[in-house]
Amino acid sequence: MPIYSAKVMEHFMNPRNVGEIENADGIGEVGNPVCGDMMTFYIKVKDNRLEDVKFKTFGCGAAIAVSSMVSEMAKGKTLEEAMKINANMVANELEGLPKNKLHCSNLGDEALHKAIENYLSKKSGKPVATRVETAGDEHEHETGEPCYCPYCEEEIMDADSPFCQHCQVALGSAPGAESR
Repeated sequence: MPIYSAKVMEHFMNPRNVGEIENADGIGEVGNPVCGDMMTFYIKVKDNRLEDVKFKTFGCGAAIAVSSMVSEMAKGKTLEEAMKINANMVANELEGLPKNKLHCSNLGDEALHKAIENYLSKKSGKPVATRVETAGDEHEHETGEPCYCPYCEEEIMDADSPFCQHCQVALGSAPGAESR
């Protein structure tokens, strides 16, 4: 069972900025089907600043805390400042995450960046992609960090297996996963 900081627990128990923004200027969706975390960020932009940021997250406590923290970090920032928010900054603001939950901080900043990219794409008149991004087939993240099983915390070695090689739990469908 992961040990979470008081700050992670606070953002999980009392998440900030939960919900959708009607007529959002930008929407960004990301997900990691291995871990079951899905995040959608909604932004409202005024004078090149993020006037409002909201999110909806389906996932573990760390994913919810990360989404809450990213929304707090981004609100009021210029688009350029918000695009500089990265996974390390998020994890530091949350006073750390267990190694098997670091991927959540990657998803948070990715969802925010996709919402900003969506807004910029709409503003420029270029076609907008509407697909959900997923983690790579090799269970590796942009930072080079491997994925860890959310149930036994061991590194996932076989990208093609729907089960953890260590605990044999079906990834994304373990008991209780639906309430994560």
